Parts: sequence; C-alpha cells; structure tokens
Amino acid sequence: MVEFVSNYSLTLLIKDTMRPARPRETVRFSRTERQASIISAAASLFADKGFKGTTTREIAKTAAISEALLFKYFPTKQALYAAILAEKAPISQLLEVVEDAANKRDDVRVFTLIASYRIHRGSDPSLMRLLLFSALEGHELSEMFFQNQHRMFFEYLSGYIAQRIDEGAFKRVDPLLAARGFMGMVVHHRLLHEIFRIPTHCAPEESVLTYVQLFLDGLVNMAPRPARKRARA
Repeated sequence: MVEFVSNYSLTLLIKDTMRPARPRETVRFSRTERQASIISAAASLFADKGFKGTTTREIAKTAAISEALLFKYFPTKQALYAAILAEKAPISQLLEVVEDAANKRDDVRVFTLIASYRIHRGSDPSLMRLLLFSALEGHELSEMFFQNQHRMFFEYLSGYIAQRIDEGAFKRVDPLLAARGFMGMVVHHRLLHEIFRIPTHCAPEESVLTYVQLFLDGLVNMAPRPARKRARA
C-alpha cells in the first residue's frame, strides 16, 4: 500500500512537471508611457556616459525593449534628441506667463519667473550634464538647445530690458550683456550645486529672490526723469 501511494505521488509529480507553464502576465504600456520610458533611458545614459559613449543597443536595453522597437518610436537620432529637449526643458507655458508679467511691466516677476524656472529645474540635474556633454563633444544637441531655447531666453530678455531702458525704468546699459549677466548668475548657481555638488545654504526660493534683487538693484534707474519742456503756444 505504501509502495502504491509512493508510485501514485510520483506519477502526479511527473504530470505536474510536464504540464506547460502558464504564460507570465505581460505589462502593457501605452505609446506615451513607452515613449517616456525611452526618453528617460536615453537621457540618463547620455548624461552619465556622453553621446559618443552611448549606443542605441544600451538605450534599448535600459528601456527594456528591442532596438527595432526603439527605432519605431524614434527613427532618427535627431528625433530622439528633440524629444529629450521637449521633455527636459519645456518653455512654451513659461513664456506665456512671462509675457503677461512683461505687459504689466512687473520687472520683479519677469526676472523671478525666469530664474525660478532655471533654478527649480535643479531637481533634474541630467539636463545640465546633457548640455555640458553636448557642448564639449561638439554634439548637435547643444546647437539645438541654443537655437530653440537658450537664444530665445536671451533675445526675449534683452528685448524686454531694451524696452524698459527706452521707458526710462532701467539704466542705459547694453541689453544683451545685461541679459547674459542675469542668466550667468543662474547658470553658475546650477553648476555649483548640480555639477560640483556644493551644498546649498538656503532654499531655492531664497536664492532666486536674492539674485533678482541684486540684479534689479544695479539695473533700475533711480535718477529722476528730466521734465519734458512744454511746447510754446
């Protein structure tokens, strides 16, 4: 009887072993989710290894997809670079808010919005590393960023400064150099804390407020406007 039970148990064990395994449940991602996963994987690798040191095979492996599927989403490298910039540095909504403040001649808000946008992006230091790698390697992403975004900031900001100079609100300075000077403070802040890992000693909001105050204190025209001569009757 014992031998029969043992043989019976062994038979059940063999049948259970030969039974085809249940297919694992596959996680289905939407096209948007998959695209975001690829962008995240590519940006992370580029920021860590540079563009020359990263292959499409590594990007596909990190995103847990095949190279064929990678090229289906991004048929060219340029398309992938453009998607990274759009994901990492969106500015369309920012410019709308900045223009609203500029139309109201709210100088503090204009400069605060721009500084806050750049400094608060510090939560994602990969963008700064991406741009540095692209500039040092002579990569096209650097040119894409400058043409599409960096130049837009400088042109818009210098245009606003020039307008405020004509209105007598700001001192007579070179508008483009003034815009570069302001953005220089912001970029230097990010280099110190994101690349060189120097600990911050105050909150981002306080840093923004200090930079804006220092800049405008040196730019605002405190001299009284000359009185306009009345036209003779």
